[in-house]
Amino acid sequence: MYESPGRNVSAVMEKKQRQEWKDQNELIYYARRENMLTAIVPVKNEEERIGLLLQRLLSMEQVRQILVILNGSNEETRLEAEGVFRQAAAKIKLISFKEPLGIDVPRAIGAHLALIGGLPYALFVDGDLVGEFITELQELIVNSVSRKLDLALVDCYPYGQALTGPLFYFRRLLNEELGFWPKLGIATPSHGPHLVSRRLLSAVPCEDFAVPPTLLVHAQQLALQVDVAKAIPHLQLGSSVKNHQHSKLIVDTIAGDCLEALCLARRQTRQREHEGRKYLGYHSKRRFDLLKAFLAAN
Repeated sequence: MYESPGRNVSAVMEKKQRQEWKDQNELIYYARRENMLTAIVPVKNEEERIGLLLQRLLSMEQVRQILVILNGSNEETRLEAEGVFRQAAAKIKLISFKEPLGIDVPRAIGAHLALIGGLPYALFVDGDLVGEFITELQELIVNSVSRKLDLALVDCYPYGQALTGPLFYFRRLLNEELGFWPKLGIATPSHGPHLVSRRLLSAVPCEDFAVPPTLLVHAQQLALQVDVAKAIPHLQLGSSVKNHQHSKLIVDTIAGDCLEALCLARRQTRQREHEGRKYLGYHSKRRFDLLKAFLAAN
């Protein structure tokens, strides 16, 4: 019996569409139900916060393992983390460093261990976040997996605020350079929880997880999928409030990180200077030597 080519093409397209729907439904079910990710929690001197955050992460079905990176923390923080560990030893792993690693270096430690662990995704959540955002975090995961994102970010300023100052300027500059501005705005891995696929974990040099904006560059150069997967306002995250000097150093750290990422995007030697000013912040406190030693031993 003769069948027209048009009918055959239509049947093939219908079959393909059914398979895509099936794949998407399976991904959404997987994201909601299975233990499919490692949560990476860097923490330093947050004894009044870390226990609450860990209990909330333990309540999430998607989380199979929680890596707590104790970043030169005080005894009280260590004891609080150990208390939760004793309740869920099969799910929590404590990695303790007596000397502070510096800002973001624990992320690189966690990324390396997550890659070894072999799960499809790694979720990065700072250890001082105690806001009511677990529902949003679960939605972030579902959205990320269903859309097959490799780097899923949070929009921490979803209300169209007028954002000025060097922190927001350099975040925008980098995202514009990469062509991400229309969909990301100023979203960055430096701010808020974010999800990373195994594809990105395996492709990025481990030390670059210690300079978070560079993840955007690697993802763009590798043609991986990047987008905002959920809006969680900054205040809802419930991060700890520190002094003005700390805030200034954080601004300079992230600004300098964005400048390094711009250099990486342009295939130039990395530097942290713009218009005659260096943006160092906490960068000089980053112990890449300790990270290198850890990677060599593990």
